Amino acid sequence: MNIPPLPNLHALAVLVLTAVALLLFSNKKLPLETSSLLIFLILTVGFELFPYKSDGEIFHAVNFFYGFGNEALIAVCALMIAGQGILRTGSLDPMGRLLSRAWKKSPSISFLLTLLLGAFISAFINNVPVVVLLLPVLISVSLKTGSQASSVLMPMGFSTLLGGTATTIGTSTNLLVVTVAADMGFKRIEMFDFVLPAVIAGSIGILYLWQIAPRIIPKIDITLTDSSPRIFTAHLEVTEDSLLEGSPLSKAFELTDNAMKVATIERGEGKPIYLHPGAILQAGDHLVINDTPEQLKEFERILQGTLYPVGSAVPYDAEHPFEAGDQQIAEIVIYQGSPLSGTTLKDYNFAERTGMTPLAIHRSGKKLKRYLDKISDLKLKVGDILLIQGPRQKISELKKDTNVLILDSTMDLPYSRKAHLAMGIMLVIILTAAFGILPIAISAPCGALLMILTGCITWRDATRALNAQVVLIVVTSLALGKAMLITGGADFLGRLYVALNGDAPAAVIISGLMLLMAVFTNIISNNATAVIGTPIALSIAQQLSLQPEPFVLAVLFGANMSFATPMAYKTNLLVMNAGEYSFSDFLKVGTPLVLIMWITLSIVLPLIYL
Repeated sequence: MNIPPLPNLHALAVLVLTAVALLLFSNKKLPLETSSLLIFLILTVGFELFPYKSDGEIFHAVNFFYGFGNEALIAVCALMIAGQGILRTGSLDPMGRLLSRAWKKSPSISFLLTLLLGAFISAFINNVPVVVLLLPVLISVSLKTGSQASSVLMPMGFSTLLGGTATTIGTSTNLLVVTVAADMGFKRIEMFDFVLPAVIAGSIGILYLWQIAPRIIPKIDITLTDSSPRIFTAHLEVTEDSLLEGSPLSKAFELTDNAMKVATIERGEGKPIYLHPGAILQAGDHLVINDTPEQLKEFERILQGTLYPVGSAVPYDAEHPFEAGDQQIAEIVIYQGSPLSGTTLKDYNFAERTGMTPLAIHRSGKKLKRYLDKISDLKLKVGDILLIQGPRQKISELKKDTNVLILDSTMDLPYSRKAHLAMGIMLVIILTAAFGILPIAISAPCGALLMILTGCITWRDATRALNAQVVLIVVTSLALGKAMLITGGADFLGRLYVALNGDAPAAVIISGLMLLMAVFTNIISNNATAVIGTPIALSIAQQLSLQPEPFVLAVLFGANMSFATPMAYKTNLLVMNAGEYSFSDFLKVGTPLVLIMWITLSIVLPLIYL
């Protein structure tokens, strides 16, 4: 085994920084965009203070900024905007309604159809809106049929990941691998050049998700399908023996630790008085309050008043319970691009804007304690699911608001007049790139502009669709990849990999490379894995004097095997929250899928390309 000599100091520094980057990218305490920018600035400042000379020429650190103008990043951002147009106009909703009806006739075949449809659409459209579309359909079906939603949500999410591997625009990872390889002199991979191995491996993966995965997923009673705490309006009468008689309203707030929210004070039926903390309460006054039955009874006990349901002259008891009236409960998912993402319900003025009361929040499969003030102050994240309550009419109006997505298909989701137009624009983006009329880096921005000009989305929607994490991780990964290339770091790792594998056949080396990428992508960013792995793959192919295509595709497919952990891909987090899965559930179901894809592609890639 001939271990290659150590590379120069700049290459060693880049390799160390790359290792640090991988650790930071996998650290969930530090935001991904923060760690990306930190690594990027360390790289640029380091090369500026300690210039690197190659063939007598100095490499300027400002060249690392080329990532912000890289065609892959332009295409990724434009496709995110176009995908937002599909989501905002409800272009995919007719498919969701069709699936919902089909489930009633044949659940098993409909489940397979859902997996296939999710995979097919995700080959051309970012899979976030696809998952956002299918989540409410599957949850609704589980509610109506009494089946376990947990047995189908994770397979559905994984099917969209499988479909994304089939084309160059299926995921941002694919675009990055193709672009980096082209920048290094490898021939440009066209949209459908690797569709054959993707379909072969994906078909086996779909069969696993259809027949085996639902049997090994633990049965989880999703809280969203249980009876949930409801908010009721009640009247708390101030009696002569009450602690509040002759006291200001502020005393009621103090005694309840400010947990009680008073809507108004009535002095005589239907006669409100001025609501002010200094208002002096009298016997017979009614405090109109809103809360759960448990909280209302607690307030009654603390304040020593008498609790009445609205419109009733009989005090609350088991025979005279509260009545919800025309109220409904609904679930809202915080999706990528949602205006609620990154803010709080209080800052968004959620109650004032929607007329809804937040009941609970579900995050990462954990059940957070329901305190309205804490929910209002909690910064919302992509994947969070809010439980809300409000009048039927208000919820109906909220469903027409494209700023939120309600996980409830008892009513048809809004079907915009622009839906066909948005889908047509997306098809034009795909077809012009597929037939080589325009590269995707040009067709995608043209399509994004058309979405805006035709009113499918606004500029506000477009900017909201852009994800700072994606932008910064792409730019930082491209910069690290370039640094590894120019300093010889990638060549060193390629030689080291070949040396460690000795005289192993090329098929084994390809298989090992793909498995390494699969491990990395489930720990760190898939984009970082792809961009850092591509130069190494090309270097390995050069060392072996073989065609680089199977090695590049090994990186591409390996970086897309984001099945084993929830943090491996953003749609995994959406599915994790909706299905209330644990980390171990992903390991149990996702690891076999990683192995199935790896073994299948380890056989297929050498047969096709070697």
